[in-house]
Parts: sequence; C-alpha cells; structure tokens
Amino acid sequence: MNSSNSISPVNLTDLNTSNLPTHVAIIMDGNGRWAKKHRINRIQGHEKGSEAVREVVQTCREIGIRHLTLYAFSTENWQRPKKEVDALMVLLKRFLKSERKEMHEKNIRMSVIGQIERLPQDVRAELQKVMTLTKKNSALHLHLALSYGARAEIVRMAQVVSQKCKSGQIDPEAIDEQCVAEHLYTHGIPDPDLLIRTSGEMRISNFLLWQIAYTELYVTPTLWPDFGKDEFVHILKDYQSRDRRFGRV
Repeated sequence: MNSSNSISPVNLTDLNTSNLPTHVAIIMDGNGRWAKKHRINRIQGHEKGSEAVREVVQTCREIGIRHLTLYAFSTENWQRPKKEVDALMVLLKRFLKSERKEMHEKNIRMSVIGQIERLPQDVRAELQKVMTLTKKNSALHLHLALSYGARAEIVRMAQVVSQKCKSGQIDPEAIDEQCVAEHLYTHGIPDPDLLIRTSGEMRISNFLLWQIAYTELYVTPTLWPDFGKDEFVHILKDYQSRDRRFGRV
C-alpha cells in the first residue's frame, strides 16, 4: 500500500488512456476527523465530503473510467448515533435531488448495492427516481454502496444459492466461482481493478471482500473531504506503473 502527503497539480495528458482501470472502488473515510480538525460538527464534515464525491465522479467521467463504486454507508454505520444516521439520510436524499439532472446530462448511470430495504422509504424513492432516469446512460456507471456489508452480501448469496439447490434449480456440484459471482449484489459488474482508501486506515472494513481478490490497493492519509482530482490522477498514474500478474509469474 502507498500514501502521498504532498500533491502537485497534474496534467491529464500524462495518463496512459489505454491502461486505465475499468473499475475503481473507493472507501471514503475521514469526514468525521476532517470536521474535528476544523472544529465543526460531523454532519458538516459529511457535507464537505459530498463535494469530493462530485469531483471524483466528474474526473472519472472526464478521463473515461467506466465503473466507480463508492462506499457511502455500511451495515455497521447503522450503529452510529441516531441523530447522525438521520442527518446522513437527509444529506443523501439532498445529494440525489441536486445531482440527478446533471448525472443524466453527463450520461452517468447510477445504481445501488446493499440492503436497500433498510433505507428510509423517502430515500429509496429518490434512489429509484435517479436510477430510472439514468438507466440507459453509458459514459460512467456509478455504484453507490448503501447499507452495504460484504459479509452480509456473502451470507445472502449462500442463502439464495442453497434455496436454488433445494428446489433443483442449481446442481450443488455445478457451484463454481461464476455461480457465486452471479448471486452477489455486483453481478454483471467487473471486479475492481483499483481500491482506494482515504484517511490512512489500513483495513478493508467489510467492503467487496469477494470482488477484490486481485484488486490493486492504495491507501492515502488524505481525509476524504480534502481528496480531489490531482491526487486521484496521481494514484491512477501509480496504478499504471504496477505489474498486475494475477498469481502468474
């Protein structure tokens, strides 16, 4: 894993467009610490973090990355104080309303992975509006991981597959990696080529455990609200310097 503290301006022409990751996943960490550092409340930190979301989405759209998955709210986040969870849901709903038109105009498709049924009904309604409006868009596929946990995802997959085995739809002897992948939230989505975690924490935090088996990892000490285009492009350049062998020599 790598980190960088000083970020200089970049030129997008320095990127090798033939060697871009197809799918970038990001653990957006550090909103609370950013707020504490600036002596403001945590909700204001989350609001500032939404600006970083806009910049990263736009950068992916600009340079031609096809899939971006953002870890926005985990199954564990439900254990936070109710006041903070409620404020996060309000912020999410506001973000969806404010960005819906621009996402559609910029040919961005949005989808969601996770236990969506746990989200408030009004939030689910806004999500559905955006997904319906953008479902035919193709420049960038933005996946929001909401009420998402990889262990819960794998448990759900095992339950569904076992039921299909019980009913005779699937032969247990035929279960392979492809079968498992087809029953995850991410079916039809390529596995991430690059996983970025902000705020310097050296852990995966129950995110895409099956899908990141051969994903390149990059950890930066930058708190999420301070993460921007220049650092993102520096990380992409680092990715392009790596030799991905997938277990081969």
